[in-house]
Amino acid sequence: MNKGLALWFAVSSMALVTLSAILINESAWLALGVFVVATLNIGWGFATKVRIQRKAGNVPPKSVH
Repeated sequence: MNKGLALWFAVSSMALVTLSAILINESAWLALGVFVVATLNIGWGFATKVRIQRKAGNVPPKSVH
């Protein structure tokens, strides 16, 4: 993942988590909704990173326990 895309996911995730913390005073349901969106955004960032690595062929081998 290039630096710009990584920065986008980091900043947008932190902004959503911060917004969720601020919204706790206003509405617990709204804060929970924004937190769910933040969690999905973080997961989307990890999924995008893996997808880009797979396209580039840089996937490390899976370890078997």
